[in-house]
Amino acid sequence: MKTKAAVLTALNTPFEIMELDLDGPREGEVLIRYEASGMCHSDLHLTDGTIGTRFPIVPGHEGAGVVEDIGPGVTRVRPGDHVVCSFTPSCGRCRYCATGHQNLCDSGARATEGCMPDGTFRLHRSGTDVGAMCALGTFAEYGVVRENSVVKIDEYLPLDSAVLVSCGVPTGWGAAVYAGNVRPGDTVVVYGAGGIGINAVQGAALTGAKNIVVVDPVSFKRNTALKLGATHVFEAADQAHAAVIDMTWGQGADQALVAVGVVDEDTVAHAFDAIGKGGTVVLVGLSGREDLNVKIPGAMMVVLEKTIKGTMFGSANPQYDIPRLLGLYQSGDLKLDELITTRYTLEQINQGYHDLLEGKNIRGIVLPHGS
Repeated sequence: MKTKAAVLTALNTPFEIMELDLDGPREGEVLIRYEASGMCHSDLHLTDGTIGTRFPIVPGHEGAGVVEDIGPGVTRVRPGDHVVCSFTPSCGRCRYCATGHQNLCDSGARATEGCMPDGTFRLHRSGTDVGAMCALGTFAEYGVVRENSVVKIDEYLPLDSAVLVSCGVPTGWGAAVYAGNVRPGDTVVVYGAGGIGINAVQGAALTGAKNIVVVDPVSFKRNTALKLGATHVFEAADQAHAAVIDMTWGQGADQALVAVGVVDEDTVAHAFDAIGKGGTVVLVGLSGREDLNVKIPGAMMVVLEKTIKGTMFGSANPQYDIPRLLGLYQSGDLKLDELITTRYTLEQINQGYHDLLEGKNIRGIVLPHGS
């Protein structure tokens, strides 16, 4: 079949809207009609080389839609089911799935190459294979994905809100709840209040943190953070650090969650200085694979027992936590609708990412079939 998609053809180029050929689902695969796709900063990392990939590729790894068809052997879903995609698949059989670390499933090892786990492609144009980010490629009308990458959800949930639990919400929320282990009464500093950091705020608030301090240079994002659980907001890290020392009587924060678009050495150093004895820094945002951006005095890690760790997908379990987060949305304990700043058509995707870089969006949503 044919599908329209937003395609990147090289580094540092804009998205191009193209018609592509899409193969039908093979063994263990499903055909999805994408109804909504979240605009994550990670997709831009394909254009600047922070995330290495092959071109051409259809970006988009935060998607929701309806199953149109299934291949042989599919058991998790059937045609007509509403699903949310997970950019981290979960096979349920590898070492990591078997030990409760589904976010590190082996079947996601080739995600940035844009191919299926076996190295094949489902999208083509004029005889050339076209990749799909995280084997999803949600910036398209339709896609063929592994059943391991979809989670069935209740049909009455709005897909343009539910799509947010595909990536940004569990990554940020889990960074606080799972990776950071935020507990009642804790003091937390969140660096960056975009589509991921804002959900770290929500996660910290839901666990009962006493002080949730947000650092972001954009006033719109700081104001949004206050509405969603932040207790203090600051434009700069040094301002936040001084306030944290004051509000904790010199003890420092319990956790520092780094959710900026590109994690740099200065932000990591600020986060390390902000936490007190036994505190934890959680790196959520990305940087180039060769970037040495964690440079801190090892002696201070030893004598103060400070920890620096990374987290993928917020250390959450896609098959369990996606429905769980949607349950919190239904109960009113997790805000999703309030995160959506602007909805765009597929043809407006370049404008959407311009708005993201300008700090105008908490989360932009692409509607591949129009509003």
